Amino acid sequence: MPRLEQQSLSAEEQRPLLAQSGRRPRGWRRTAGAAVLLVSLLERAAFFGVAANLVLYLNSQNFNWTGEQASRAALVFLGASYLLAPVGGWLADVYLSRHWAVVLSLLLYLAASSLLLATAFPDGRLSFCGEVPMSSLEPSCSSPDCQGTWPSPYCAPVLYAGLLLLALAASSVRSNLTSFGADQVMDLGRDATRRFFNWFYWSINLGAVLSLLVVAFIQQNINFLLGYSIIVACVGLGFFIFLLATPVFITKPPMGSQVSSMLKLALYYCCPRLWQRQSARDAQRDHLLPDHRSWWQPGPSSLQDVANFQVLVKILPVMVTLVPYWMVYFQMQSTYVLQGLHLHIPNIFSASPTNSSSALTAQGTDYRIPAAWLLLANVVVVLILVPVKDHLLDPLLLRCKLLPSALQKMAVGMFFGFTSVIVAGVLERERLQYIAANQTVSQVIGKDEYFAAPLSIWWQVPQYLLIGISEIFASIPGLEFAYSEAPRSMQGAIMGVFFCLSGVGSLLGSSLVALLSLPGGWMYCPDDFGNINNCRMDNYFFLLAGIQATTALLFIWIAHRYEKIRQGTASQNPSSRDRG
Repeated sequence: MPRLEQQSLSAEEQRPLLAQSGRRPRGWRRTAGAAVLLVSLLERAAFFGVAANLVLYLNSQNFNWTGEQASRAALVFLGASYLLAPVGGWLADVYLSRHWAVVLSLLLYLAASSLLLATAFPDGRLSFCGEVPMSSLEPSCSSPDCQGTWPSPYCAPVLYAGLLLLALAASSVRSNLTSFGADQVMDLGRDATRRFFNWFYWSINLGAVLSLLVVAFIQQNINFLLGYSIIVACVGLGFFIFLLATPVFITKPPMGSQVSSMLKLALYYCCPRLWQRQSARDAQRDHLLPDHRSWWQPGPSSLQDVANFQVLVKILPVMVTLVPYWMVYFQMQSTYVLQGLHLHIPNIFSASPTNSSSALTAQGTDYRIPAAWLLLANVVVVLILVPVKDHLLDPLLLRCKLLPSALQKMAVGMFFGFTSVIVAGVLERERLQYIAANQTVSQVIGKDEYFAAPLSIWWQVPQYLLIGISEIFASIPGLEFAYSEAPRSMQGAIMGVFFCLSGVGSLLGSSLVALLSLPGGWMYCPDDFGNINNCRMDNYFFLLAGIQATTALLFIWIAHRYEKIRQGTASQNPSSRDRG
């Protein structure tokens, strides 16, 4: 970035209002970073409070969605919460600034979570959704050979609207709060930025632990009304903390969007003939000022725009080949949970180990371990390994000059994701063997009855541990790669693209479930209302493993080329662009 442009940006930055006090600037930077980490913790606690038990909520007696419909809604919600990330980033770049984008997004978060809370009690459901249609209380036909379709899920428009608004708010907070927090510590050096991402990831997983231990337990064993009330309280507290910390934040004004410049350059390089035809058609308008040109006219682009476009062309293939990993990763909060509901879930505080599931409804002191608690295996791995990686492993590898690049770490993460979904497929096949032998256990979870295999739910722990290890190697280095490889003028956009593509992975997983739920598909089991015992979810897991293995090989090839080109460019022109 030219020196004059850097000076202009520095002049437009708003430094902390409290920086003139006697405390050292480094202390204020740490205070600002800590405030961002605390807000991210509360926001993730709220997000996981919705996502972890969403399948159970929609599959409950209040709505009676089928397992496939509930899983699809969960994947859509998770995918949209990432897919919409560029929207919040674009609004921040063009109109709002990152600070105000976070403030308004938290307000939308508060409104959307309150709408979800309203559907958790009868009067709210009656007001927003109307009466429960009788056809939604039973399958459309009872014959196993019937090829009929399920009725439209009860309250689907309201729930999908609330979930999509919540996804928009969460995606905007995620895309802007991440880079906003990195801005607070950027003055402390690149090592501080790397460590911020490590602890940012640690904070959001700590929020997930608190949500799963408290909120998920309350939702499954007490009621969703109290659980969703805690979610609304977390969002409100995060909103007020962010406002109170405003005096210590470094805030930057909106700098404008480079979307138009990138589109112009893409058209110029990809379709030169089309550009020439359009340029000749408008030749008579050459007298117009540059600011009044058509969006597709490249004209004399600045060297900075060309350099940024070249960076984007190199980074995008790397990010796109990470999409199948996200397809695997988001199974943790959808099909993994659905699988767990159909494994034997032990009781907590049980008076007798021989208590049957039906007896639970008569014993107020007996509670079942929430199926969402299996997510804790993933989260605890992250909470343990991030400090170990930050304080021990990375410094040791750095001293030995063996520290792998971010792309190499991402390839290792793909391998662990592959092994996780293979383990899930093997467990599901074993579970179905018990079902085929008519060895089932009837268990009541909340107010709903599930017919589970006598296999303990603890057999799911390995697949959650493996997906947690994959997250350390794929997701955190992915964030670091997106932020550090982008020019400063495009950091927000590329971070948004990173989160967007992870959302694409979730939506592709949802689309695959929908495709396999058609008549004849592995997930098509209309005569198994509320259960998945006649589905072949094991084949779905193995299909995901095959997709992941194939694209992992492609990723390794693309990453190798990227590193080779980057090293060659750096040796020829070390200052070719200004990186974050």
